[in-house]
Amino acid sequence: MCAHVVVAEDDPKQADLIRLYLEREGHRVDVVHDGRAALERARLGSVQLLVLDVMMPVLDGLDVCRALRAESPLPVLMLTARTAEEDLLLGLDLGADDYLTKPYSPRELVARVRA
Repeated sequence: MCAHVVVAEDDPKQADLIRLYLEREGHRVDVVHDGRAALERARLGSVQLLVLDVMMPVLDGLDVCRALRAESPLPVLMLTARTAEEDLLLGLDLGADDYLTKPYSPRELVARVRA
């Protein structure tokens, strides 16, 4: 099953890697590089999954998740360098459906998207 995925990642190399792996799986991928753009793109309605970095400019991923949860059930997979248990719990409490820490395996990310 192919999905329309928005990848919100401020590191261009990471964003390209994620896009490449997801496109190889047949997904349609849009990449944005800040939180405000992620929120705007997620609100378009055709998006089926948001892969969301936490530490981004303009609006961080936690604020994006909080705002999105107030208006949409869109699945959110947080992808972040924040590895403390408190960060994971906060992300999940804000409504993230999954939480993957960096460094990560791109193959694992693709498997989580499939799930």
